[in-house]
Amino acid sequence: ARPYIESGDRYSPLYAALTSQLRAAGANLAPDAATASAVIRLHVDSTGRELFSIAANNKPGEYEVYYAAEYSVTAGERELLARQQARLTRDYSYDEAEVLAKEHEEQSLRVALADELAGLILRRLAAL
Repeated sequence: ARPYIESGDRYSPLYAALTSQLRAAGANLAPDAATASAVIRLHVDSTGRELFSIAANNKPGEYEVYYAAEYSVTAGERELLARQQARLTRDYSYDEAEVLAKEHEEQSLRVALADELAGLILRRLAAL
C-alpha cells in the first residue's frame, strides 16, 4: 500500500502517530496525493482540556484531556470510507503545587490519545 495523509497540521501528535504506525505496518507513504493508492484525509485533528471537577477549596481538582478527529479515505475519485468521527478522553488530577509535572502528564496523555486514535483509524482501514 502507498497511502498519503492529507492534514492541515503535519506536526500534530495524530499525524505523527499515523505516519509511524503506517510505516510500522509496512506501508510506504506516498509523497503526494496524485501518486497515492489511497488518501487519508484528516478533516479535524484537535486536542484540548476541559475542567472535570472542582475541589472543595473551589480550585480545579481534575481535568479531562480530549483528542478528536474526523477522517475519510478515498482512492482516486472513489470514496472508500465516508467521513468518520472519533474522540477519546482521559482525566487526570490537578495540583497547583505540581504545575510542571501536571503539564507534562497532560502532554503525555495527548500523545497517548493520539496513538490510540491512530490505532483506531488503522483498524478501521484494515477492515476495508
